[in-house]
Amino acid sequence: MSGHNKWSKIKNKKGADDVKKGNLYTKLTREIIISAKEGGGNTESNFRLRLAIQKARDSNMPMDNIDRAIAKGTGTGESGSFEELTLEGYGPNGVAIMVSAMTDNRNRTVQEVRSSFTKHGGAMGENGCVAYMFKSRGVITVNTEGANTDDLELAAIDAGAEDVNTGGGIMEVYTRPDTMEKVRAALEAAKLKVESSEIQMVPETLVTLDEKGATQALKLIDRLEELDDVQNVYSNVDIPDSVMAAIQAAS
Repeated sequence: MSGHNKWSKIKNKKGADDVKKGNLYTKLTREIIISAKEGGGNTESNFRLRLAIQKARDSNMPMDNIDRAIAKGTGTGESGSFEELTLEGYGPNGVAIMVSAMTDNRNRTVQEVRSSFTKHGGAMGENGCVAYMFKSRGVITVNTEGANTDDLELAAIDAGAEDVNTGGGIMEVYTRPDTMEKVRAALEAAKLKVESSEIQMVPETLVTLDEKGATQALKLIDRLEELDDVQNVYSNVDIPDSVMAAIQAAS
């Protein structure tokens, strides 16, 4: 899971930058709207809505924004018509990429995603071309700064984690999607500093890249994440620590 851990740290930093642009809040709002539209506004019975709200709260989204998004999804507020898309393709050096999007214009979104792949040395593929390389898992991020990581890992396993990966000041706790909330609650009860939790498509195998290849792949993934309609981008990119350090030094 090492590559996934490093990529998540990149995404966490990017998430902080997106907040400044308002881009992240837009994506969070759409997820809440869709979740409420599909399963109703009752968080006790709507698992997906609970996760969407938790993610929004982890990102410091104001409750007024969350309430308005729920109202839109349940039909008690003004709402646009969004549909969900999952698009797949290959990046430079054959890395697998999955793109989840929410859009009010399917043709526009497909065209923008396809263009991004093409301009950055990749190619969009048919549905299913890379999905088999990923597995849906709960991913809980815990801040490990100033703590004994061995103790934290044992606490996570005791809480029901299937796998744990520690590095760079964070610990990623992997769970089954249906046990993620329970594990998060146990971690918080153990006084661990939980920063986020969400369902992600985690790669089963990784592609290790050198500096040139990693730089190319990151440019494509960054571009895809910048698209207004794109909610999440998942990849099986693995970037060694030495390569990541070189990329960060050059940026």
